[in-house]
Amino acid sequence: MNTMAEARLQTQKKSSQDGQETSLWSSGFGMKLEAVTPFLGKYRPFVGRCCQTCTPKSWESLFHRSIMDLGFCNVILVKEENTRFRGWLVRRLCYFLWSLEQHIPPCQDASQKIMESTGVQNVISGRAPGGAGEGQVPSHVRKEVQRILGHIQAPPRPFLLRLFSWALLRFLNCLFLNVQLYRGQMKMVQKASQAGSPLVFLSTHKSVLDGILLPFVLLSQGVGVLRVAWDPRTCSPLLRALLKKLGGLFLPPEANLSPDSPEGVLARAVVHATVEQLLASRQPLLIFLEEPPGVRGPRLSALGLSWLGLVVQGVQAGIVPDTLLVPVAVTYDLVPEAPHDTCHALAPLGLWTGALAVLRSLRRWGCGRRVCVRVNLAQPFSLQEYIIDARSCWGSRQTLEQLLQPIVLGQCTAVPDTEKEQEWTPVTGPLLALREEDQLLVRRLSWHVLNASVASSAVMSTAIMATLLLFKHQKGVFLSQLLGEFSWLTEETLLRGFDVGFSGQLRCLVQHTLSLLRPHVALLRIQQGDLLVVPRPGPGLTSLARLSAELLPTFLSEAVGACAVRGLLAGRVPPEGPWELQGVELLSQKELYCQILLLLHLLPQDLLLLQPCQSCYCYCQEVLDRLIQCGLLVAEETRGSQPACDTGRQRLSARLLWKLSGDFTDSDSDDFEEAEGRYFRLSQQSRCPDFFLFLCRLLSPVLKAFAQAAAFLHRGRLPDTESGYTEQLFQFLRATAQEEGLFEKRSCARGLSPPTAFTSLSSRVCGPKSCHQCHLDLQRLGGAAADARPHRPHAPPVPCLRQPG
Repeated sequence: MNTMAEARLQTQKKSSQDGQETSLWSSGFGMKLEAVTPFLGKYRPFVGRCCQTCTPKSWESLFHRSIMDLGFCNVILVKEENTRFRGWLVRRLCYFLWSLEQHIPPCQDASQKIMESTGVQNVISGRAPGGAGEGQVPSHVRKEVQRILGHIQAPPRPFLLRLFSWALLRFLNCLFLNVQLYRGQMKMVQKASQAGSPLVFLSTHKSVLDGILLPFVLLSQGVGVLRVAWDPRTCSPLLRALLKKLGGLFLPPEANLSPDSPEGVLARAVVHATVEQLLASRQPLLIFLEEPPGVRGPRLSALGLSWLGLVVQGVQAGIVPDTLLVPVAVTYDLVPEAPHDTCHALAPLGLWTGALAVLRSLRRWGCGRRVCVRVNLAQPFSLQEYIIDARSCWGSRQTLEQLLQPIVLGQCTAVPDTEKEQEWTPVTGPLLALREEDQLLVRRLSWHVLNASVASSAVMSTAIMATLLLFKHQKGVFLSQLLGEFSWLTEETLLRGFDVGFSGQLRCLVQHTLSLLRPHVALLRIQQGDLLVVPRPGPGLTSLARLSAELLPTFLSEAVGACAVRGLLAGRVPPEGPWELQGVELLSQKELYCQILLLLHLLPQDLLLLQPCQSCYCYCQEVLDRLIQCGLLVAEETRGSQPACDTGRQRLSARLLWKLSGDFTDSDSDDFEEAEGRYFRLSQQSRCPDFFLFLCRLLSPVLKAFAQAAAFLHRGRLPDTESGYTEQLFQFLRATAQEEGLFEKRSCARGLSPPTAFTSLSSRVCGPKSCHQCHLDLQRLGGAAADARPHRPHAPPVPCLRQPG
């Protein structure tokens, strides 16, 4: 990490040349500053292990302890030592020489093989359902196949790839401070590629720059030319032609037609043959599982599901014995050119528009605001192993329609006590060719991979700073206090098994982070020589909310548990009451389970990202364990009850003795009955009130958005179509946020899917309870938790976890 430290030191020297910055940072605080080195030593967790339940062989074989000792490399730092030549001229032409030395395998034109594939030939000869038939001229069909194939891909040009790599290397050095890649994760991928199976990288989608950054990083590490599945909606025809020559893939519009359409059958056959040829030639493939940034709707991309379904179908057909899936995530300090409007996000990006955006980025980001980037590669796992083993972990789950139908008809008034299957991602053309069971397999595999990608994502310094300013010090905080809390939140993140994407001296980190967030915060110098950091109102709060969302998965379990506890206490103790009064109340484990289960039914899958192999009841126990581990809950042992620490004489239920280890069905609810005699109370330690309030505020934006959605339902003026529901709810949330001046609903109005809000909100409504009562309950969960002020003097932040979570 010497490279990162030197880069940040250079940034500090550059900023010291500015007289205004010098006046802000030249004053001393009279305190000893510690260095935060999360990349070194035993405190840095190794993230990215695959699921041991679904892929136990991959979990054991594709990992070795020695890779945890490897360091980081800056991908865009190319020097004389990275080439085979030496000399003063090489030092000036090292970028160009480096691009010439990259290994680019010869790319052969596979159009003839695709034409001769079995699926395409069946369609041409009319033997497939919906085929061309013998009455049509085969030459016309061949021209149609060539046209569809030209829309999908083009043979990559090695000279153009080298020229683009050289230009991109210069552009990235001007735009970013560094692009960090962990050598241990890269060694796992290289070791997996030696087995001979093709690699399929499944990535999150934070920026439009991901599609060119990831191929560059993997090409520089010797993986090869990465074939990227682009979204045709985001590219103009001229840009699509350029990207296809660089290895891009595009789904033809005919593939989304109905299954009975002859054009759709032919297009899907050509796309399927193209993917089969890519897998057979062992070419790596990149698929984005998330929708492009700024797009309203479900988080899971329908286009990504289509490409992943084609890969699964190719493996099941025996085209290749196996395929290795690699979850990928790219994190930025600040996302370059993040779309702030949905209309602009859906507009296709042209070639000249992209060139102007590059020039604007260089002008804006080159003036001392260069950011850091972290590329995260999770542990590869076998797709064949997942297909075989994952089905045994599937329990009997019901859709929301099946869960809510008895409640709507008045046949049931209790909370649905079963697993929930949330599926709002539309099924597009290529997925229609799969069976319903295989479609479910693709969707659950996508959620599994997306969970692994988010879990392996590094938390950047801007996310930690935005979270502190937004949820703890929205009215302002002194810099001397902010230094200590930044170190505290960094340690809490590391102890929960999440990695961070920064290192260095604490004061330099905070200085660099505040310089990046300068448009969103105000720095005020006071007479005592300290600085007052105040978030700017208006759009600045919305930007900070978007950054702080990157930290939510780290504390999501504790936040769900804290809101569940807050919901139970809100009906017993006033939110304004002192902490000692709230700590007197006893909370039974059964009540906590039910309240957590209610939140799991309410919150969308896009936010929870639960693994499909994990039961909701197991997640309830995990949430409760986290609350006990961080010290917020203390077990209360009643007279005559079994001690909570005594696990040696626990009785196994007779219905659980014969169950398989992966069979998580409704019988897991037996734990609810056995937990009736266990009670907990809130801890009375001095650090707990502030930490409890911090956890409740993390989920308060989402809960307040659901409360407003309940108020929207209570108005009674509802449209007849789903699109009408979506548009009116979106406009209502934005109008309410502008009237009240709250950042929570503005950020949730952009990120929350309105169909998700309606279906999730309906699962919270039970029996004769009206929408108005549901609105009050949600206000009690979200608003009361966010507005509660514990009567406890401020205590310095200390770690709440003693062991890694």
